[in-house]
Amino acid sequence: MAVALSCEGLWKIYEMGDEKIQAIKGVSLSINQGEMVAVMGPSGCGKTTLLNILSGIDDPSAGQVNVAGKPLFGISDDERSDIRGKEMGFIFQKFHLLDVMNAVENVEIPLLLAGTNPSDARKKATKALTKVGLSERVNHRPSELSGGQQQRVSIARAIVHDPSVILCDEPTGNLDSLTSKNVMELLLELNQSGSTIVIVTHDDDIASMCTRIVRIKDGSVVNEEE
Repeated sequence: MAVALSCEGLWKIYEMGDEKIQAIKGVSLSINQGEMVAVMGPSGCGKTTLLNILSGIDDPSAGQVNVAGKPLFGISDDERSDIRGKEMGFIFQKFHLLDVMNAVENVEIPLLLAGTNPSDARKKATKALTKVGLSERVNHRPSELSGGQQQRVSIARAIVHDPSVILCDEPTGNLDSLTSKNVMELLLELNQSGSTIVIVTHDDDIASMCTRIVRIKDGSVVNEEE
């Protein structure tokens, strides 16, 4: 099976005066296409730092990340932005929607940034919103949507360009239990239709829905569970 996302020998070291803090220590992972992987661990264990490096938001001190077979580091900023824009989708705890834009305008942003024709971008954005159950809300602004609906808009934005992998940081962290369940069911549907998903979470219920659990402690992978 093809590998959607991998990393080899990742280290992240922060220098605080004379002190060096090892946030990530030699992490290597391989995530196949179609997997849904949970990354778990206690607060401060390095799981969000790892996600930031896997997504290209932060640089590692050492090591490499490959997305759809392409290296994410040791390349120009423009090349990295191109890979992130085409191959990766992002879902955050905070929805990061633009208040001045309606749902479909928020969803089409990645396509427009990638140079997609505006007419095609609108069609694809509308299709993505329909896929997440918001076909009746395309013209609503974030302030007119519930928290669960706003997260669905952010999921539509993450999948609109058909990325190789979707990276999620506590995607249900700001939602009540019922809305969280609905969002996770949507992510499961996306996974079952072929999307590769990586979820950083502290929630055992969310992790139990995934095909594999990677446990992080003190910056290292300590366990992987199928």
